[in-house]
Amino acid sequence: MLEWMTGSTLGKLTATFLISMLPVVELRGGLPFGIAHGLDYPLALTAALLGNFLPAPFIIMYIKRIFAWLRRRIPKFDGMITKLENKAHLKGRMVQRYSFIGLVILVGVPLPGTGAWTGALVAAFLGMRVRHATPAILLGLLMAAAIITAMTFGVIHLV
Repeated sequence: MLEWMTGSTLGKLTATFLISMLPVVELRGGLPFGIAHGLDYPLALTAALLGNFLPAPFIIMYIKRIFAWLRRRIPKFDGMITKLENKAHLKGRMVQRYSFIGLVILVGVPLPGTGAWTGALVAAFLGMRVRHATPAILLGLLMAAAIITAMTFGVIHLV
């Protein structure tokens, strides 16, 4: 199966899309993966952006309900859920202060603990509407994509 994922253009697009959907990895891992496996940059970018963006509206709309359900059904998850909620509230301070632009920056600066998943989680816990949060998340993803592209192609050196 792994050969199919890296042996054809469709497989590479699918893998880039799926990798970009993963929390923590997100576009920061998906875009370089697609480029490293020979996808043309516009295809790799499109797959990574779509994969990373797709979960965001659903997280904003449903994460509170999912967390409540998990707490009721599987109490062992309570500690993990509490940590995620605390992280969202901590990261949410910047978003509360700077609103739309704060969410763009939270999503767009590719550092640990940032990205579309965190941005969507913060938006959900701040009670932001999907129609207000998703444009900020998309702009943040475009910003992150520009930074990751520059790093992937060696325009920006961190060390």
